[in-house]
Amino acid sequence: MKERRTVDENYTQWKSLVPVLYDWLANHNLVWPSLSCRWGPQLEQATYKTRQRLYLSEQTDSTVPNTLVIANCEIVKPRVAAAEHIAQFNEEARSPFVKKYKTIIHPGEVNRIRELPQNSKIVATHTDSPDVLIWDVEAQPNRQPSLGATVSCPDLILTGHKDNAEYALAMCPTEPFVLSGGKDKSVVLWSIHDHISALAADPGSNTRHASKGGGSTDKPMNSPSIGPRGIFKGHGDTVEDVQFCPSSAQEFCSVGDDSCLILWDARVGSTPVLKVEKAHNSDLHCVDWNPHDVNLILTGSADNTVHMFDRRKLTSGRIGSPVHKFEGHTDAVLCVQWSPHKSSVFGSSAEDGNLNIWDHEKIGKKQETAGSGTPNHPPGLFFRHAGHRDRVVDFHWNASDPWTIVSVSNDCESTGGGGTLQIWRMLDLIYRPAEEVLAELEKFKSHILGCE
Repeated sequence: MKERRTVDENYTQWKSLVPVLYDWLANHNLVWPSLSCRWGPQLEQATYKTRQRLYLSEQTDSTVPNTLVIANCEIVKPRVAAAEHIAQFNEEARSPFVKKYKTIIHPGEVNRIRELPQNSKIVATHTDSPDVLIWDVEAQPNRQPSLGATVSCPDLILTGHKDNAEYALAMCPTEPFVLSGGKDKSVVLWSIHDHISALAADPGSNTRHASKGGGSTDKPMNSPSIGPRGIFKGHGDTVEDVQFCPSSAQEFCSVGDDSCLILWDARVGSTPVLKVEKAHNSDLHCVDWNPHDVNLILTGSADNTVHMFDRRKLTSGRIGSPVHKFEGHTDAVLCVQWSPHKSSVFGSSAEDGNLNIWDHEKIGKKQETAGSGTPNHPPGLFFRHAGHRDRVVDFHWNASDPWTIVSVSNDCESTGGGGTLQIWRMLDLIYRPAEEVLAELEKFKSHILGCE
């Protein structure tokens, strides 16, 4: 009970600060929990806002089917929303900025969603099965998720895992390649081009695959399927996350419950190029590769920390030596992602309900603090999004709208719904260079003084 009161007190304090910390924020109470949230393509630009697709899921209690949801989201542009309005939201209400556009009935729970960077209308999903499902969300029919409804048919099924592959999933930024990891301790690589090539070679011999998703009411799906380009062995336990090197479809990395970080290169074989045996002191949950600096890799773990590795300084088989450890969470880290717009900035979300924004370039620089003594926050941490009241299971930076983030949490008990989706952008005075901010504030100095 005391813990619940602390959560509520922290949330109340956070909400009181929303007008001074955020440029814009939308709060959307979900009907059902979503384990993943991803941005889709931008649809239109207007004077004061943009419209963009958003991918979510609905993890139901089997009274209705599990679904993959395509929503339309209106994003208010910077310095448009009035400060006094953005904190005036009802935690138990749907947001007017998020509207459901299409529903796909998914075979089993949607554990992970990833969009294809070259064409974000194509998404991959993981469920409690060995297969990866590929969807053309624009071509898929809109379905009514009623009890007993048959599942939607994926546009392609990727086969190759020998056991369930539930979470580890990535799409390549340079080519239409897909990467997955699973309970079979394997990392599996596919090319969606192989499906197109097979059709072109022999249009009459379309390989079809009946796949049964998770959940007892799901019917087998009769969809085209392809096998893998490669299966990579080196982990000693379940592979929890995978990521491509931003500059190469042949290089990738993976992390798992064996506490290992492994780097792979498909051009040199199916065994590890480099294996860090003890990257953390516990299971690894997530990994991301810096799109601006391909030497930097982030990992997040059940030991509550984020580690940053420089691959030039790694040697195989030894205990991992990160170039920095980020210690700002009080519970297991679930998701890490580099900012698409600033090379030194990244976010991390955790079971403690916080989404932290870090800048590794701030580490070691003189920190201005009130009074004397040490800073009251961990090195590198410069913003903490505390708007969720339970674990933040996923978040995604918006590549089309700088500093805008979507995040989702499983705080069903607090919200009287299925969890919370928030779309938010911190005030630009927080992340812009100090001299630039001071110069802008100087312009308003006389006006501020005149208001006293």
